[in-house]
Amino acid sequence: MAAHPQPKFTEEQYLALERAADYKSEFVGGFIYAMAGATLEHVAITANVVIALGSQLRGTPCRAFSADLRVRVAPTGMYTYPDVLVLCGEPEFHDGRRDTVTNPTLIVEVLSPSTEAYDRGDKFAHYRTVETLREYVLVSQDRRRVERYLRQSDGEEWRYRAVEGVEAELPLESVNAVLRLFDVYDRIEIAPNAPPPGEHGPGPSPVP
Repeated sequence: MAAHPQPKFTEEQYLALERAADYKSEFVGGFIYAMAGATLEHVAITANVVIALGSQLRGTPCRAFSADLRVRVAPTGMYTYPDVLVLCGEPEFHDGRRDTVTNPTLIVEVLSPSTEAYDRGDKFAHYRTVETLREYVLVSQDRRRVERYLRQSDGEEWRYRAVEGVEAELPLESVNAVLRLFDVYDRIEIAPNAPPPGEHGPGPSPVP
């Protein structure tokens, strides 16, 4: 998100501005944050995930969508554009414009240096308030590593799992699919100085 938010807006004002804008912005706590452009690697990984999930979900009640579909987190009033989201069953729209959904089943965010802490922390805190959300997936850019949080049956606890390496696979239980890291990182060059395990920063924060 941008470092210097604009003055406070209502949700209605944000949506009116957003639908007329030539660029995408998030809305959090009454503030509008312009979204920065993505790197080629970020865009390519996102596309790979959409393709990988879309092929597996064909013929099921679930569909994968890219970052152009806006999500409203109703309990907190946040509006955002996940890199990838999966909807199962009929989409539930915020209003009649059919461009803002409220019932994601699975959300994937591709981590960037400028947004990783936010995606792991505050953004996930917003996402956890969405009752329909069953899984949250984080995909690294600087190494072949994918992490997943799976909501447990009590609705409160989330089980964490991470897989790493080109041959690794991550089952996505909420949509009965598998993310194969070979597919996720297809034609993605990983820098040779990528940090080895244990030297990638503080890692995921505990989830209450």
